Amino acid sequence: MKDLNVLLAGFGGQGILFMGKLIAYAGLIDGREVSWLPSYGPEMRGGTANCSVCLSDEPVCSPLVTEPDILIVMNQPSFDRFIGSVAPGGIAIIDSSLVGGKTAREDISSFYVPATALAGEKGLQGLANIILVGKMLAETRFCSLDTMRAAIEKAVPPRKQNLVAGNMRAVELGMDS
Repeated sequence: MKDLNVLLAGFGGQGILFMGKLIAYAGLIDGREVSWLPSYGPEMRGGTANCSVCLSDEPVCSPLVTEPDILIVMNQPSFDRFIGSVAPGGIAIIDSSLVGGKTAREDISSFYVPATALAGEKGLQGLANIILVGKMLAETRFCSLDTMRAAIEKAVPPRKQNLVAGNMRAVELGMDS
């Protein structure tokens, strides 16, 4: 499978690092080489947060993603900062509920998903991030749906396993968006 360098970005509290964990766990479950590098401002909740994830069949040389194959952004500042860094031929997945503009780039595939609004409408508050992971899964098939379920079961703490079903509904909603 093709190597994937993913950059996830938004505000602290939107589940940016959790998104990265899910993608990384999916890679590990599938036997791939993985790196997961979180980065967040000192403010944490409400401050900037981003996360680099690399999936490869070879050892990962650098965990830092500066030219992502896939960019997922959940706010306008992250869109403004990172949209220009997406590799030509890459994919940008944008929460259009929170990002007002569209990219002028024609050398990437851009998907505008109103994830925050969808999460609210479907009773999945707090799962806009997982809807966007579902869209990434639909567009890249970086893992199977069964692998994604196993990754969610691994990433969700044991005391919160009741949230697994909602996370899976969010993935499926994103896949259909």
